Amino acid sequence: MERQAWVRPPAVAGMFYPSDPAELERVVAAHLAAGAAATGGAAREVIAAMAPHAGYIYSGGVAGRVFAAIEVPERAIVLAPNHTGRGARVSLMASGAYALPGGPVPVDEDLAAPLLEELPGAQAEREAHRLEHAVEVELPFLRARQAALRFVPVVLGGLGEGEAIAVGEGIARAVARAGGDALVVASSDMSHYLPDAEARRVDRIALDALLAGDPGHLYRTVRAQDISMCGVIPATALLAHARARGGGAPELVGYATSAEASGDTSRVVGYAGVVVPAG
Repeated sequence: MERQAWVRPPAVAGMFYPSDPAELERVVAAHLAAGAAATGGAAREVIAAMAPHAGYIYSGGVAGRVFAAIEVPERAIVLAPNHTGRGARVSLMASGAYALPGGPVPVDEDLAAPLLEELPGAQAEREAHRLEHAVEVELPFLRARQAALRFVPVVLGGLGEGEAIAVGEGIARAVARAGGDALVVASSDMSHYLPDAEARRVDRIALDALLAGDPGHLYRTVRAQDISMCGVIPATALLAHARARGGGAPELVGYATSAEASGDTSRVVGYAGVVVPAG
C-alpha cells in the first residue's frame, strides 16, 4: 500500500519523447496539429479512447490523431498493460503525481478512492508504475489538451477475460460515483515484430473485433489468434466501461506501423487510434 504521496519520476523521457520541456511541447503540438489536419473535424466529447505508447517518432502521428479528435476533460483514467511484471495485477496510484518535463501531472485522489473500491483486486501501490512507460507517454498529449488535468493511472496485468471486463464495469461505477465526467484512455500498441504486411493483416483482425464493441469478443480473438497486442487487457476493460456507460460504436481514427518512420518493413510494430463517442 502507498504510505505517502509519491511523485513518480519519468522513466522514458529522452528516449520515447524529448526530455527538454520546450522541445516536448513543440513535438506534441506538431503531432496534434497534423492529427487535426488529418481528421478534419472539430474535437468532440467521447467516453473513451485507445492510443499507442511507443516512441513519438514511431507512434506520435497516430496519438496526435486520437488526442486532436477528442475533448479532454479535467479528469482522466489511463489504463496500461504491465510490461515489467512488477507490482499488483490491478495497480493504481491513489495519490501523488507523475513527473514530466515541464511539471508534474497530479493524481486525482477523489477519483482514485472509488476506483479502489469498485475495481476487483485493486491495490494502491507504486511498483507496477515505477518503470512502466505505457501510462507516461500518454500524459504529454493529455496535458497539452487539458492544462488542468488530474488523472488516475491503472496498470493491469495477468487478467482473464472476465476479470478485465469486471475492471471496466467497475470503472463505470466509480466514474458515476465521482460525478460522471472522466475520460478513459487505454494505452496499447498492436502487433509486434512481424513483417509489415503480416502485421497489418493480424491487426485488422484485432481491430475488427475491437470496433465491434464487444469486450469479450476482443479478448478471445486476440488470445485465440495469438496477436501480440500488448494492451488487450486495458482495451477489453475500456470496451466494458464504454458499454456500461452506454457509449456509441468505437471508431478507428488512425493506423500506422513503425515502417512508416523507419523504412524497415521486415520487423514492425503496429499502432492504432480508436475513440468511443458518447451514446
